[in-house]
Amino acid sequence: QVASLGLDPVEKKPLFHFHPGGLVLSIGTYGCNFTCRFCQNWQISQMSPSCTMLTPGQIVKLCLSEQKRYPNTVGIAYTYNEPTVWYEFVSECAQEAKAEKLSNVLVTNGYISKEALRELLPSIDALNIDVKAWQDDFYRRIAGGKLKPVLETVEEAYAAGAWVEITYLVIPGENDKEEDMKKLTTWLGKINPAIPLHLSRFFPAYHFHNPPTPFSTLENLRGIARERLQHVYIGNAWKKGYADTYCARCGRTLLERGALELEGVLLENGACPNCLETLEIVGKVWM
Repeated sequence: QVASLGLDPVEKKPLFHFHPGGLVLSIGTYGCNFTCRFCQNWQISQMSPSCTMLTPGQIVKLCLSEQKRYPNTVGIAYTYNEPTVWYEFVSECAQEAKAEKLSNVLVTNGYISKEALRELLPSIDALNIDVKAWQDDFYRRIAGGKLKPVLETVEEAYAAGAWVEITYLVIPGENDKEEDMKKLTTWLGKINPAIPLHLSRFFPAYHFHNPPTPFSTLENLRGIARERLQHVYIGNAWKKGYADTYCARCGRTLLERGALELEGVLLENGACPNCLETLEIVGKVWM
């Protein structure tokens, strides 16, 4: 039961190091295994919207059709609502997509059992995983879940060889402490400091009416995160440089982005033209 369907830039997921400049056929149903009071997509995560019945085969065929029109269409993204609540459909669709040499992207809150995740991961090429806070109290009080399974999902997905990027929605007064960012990025840096982190700006939504995240807060937390991670982005807000990719060694701009799309590529043979440091990305850069 598909509630949302669209052809999106892969950067919108957000994935900045997976087929940069590519497109993904994004599909979502409805429902979630969390009850986040700040949900940005509550109309489909907490409600029952109108849907269109589609089979996995129809979705794969649609993606292949889009690929003929737009050759930079690289695969399918299971997104908009939480993919784990339509797990069986995602699994079947991902396997059929793999057979057609299409990539599969999972945009998820990471709240899934290890057994189910391990069955699914062989068909998944990339994940953007929400880590909503570093405090378990936040998860219990505001999201209706627990932190530990989410962290385990990040570790499991990375160990399985999938490409992983992290989104952290910064909510004023709730999860914006400097100490929490230090702990989060220390843990993530031990897995791999090249894992991209997206610090996303909060806007009032659903039952949460905190003010939007100040730019100064986002920039401060980005500075802290950069002490341990190579690639830290600011999302759901746009200023020049917020979404650009820089060389981890010399700091030169390598990929330029607008609000959601790739706009400039300054790489030479996949590396920084200044210091020759290789940029860790998966797939082709589409321009």
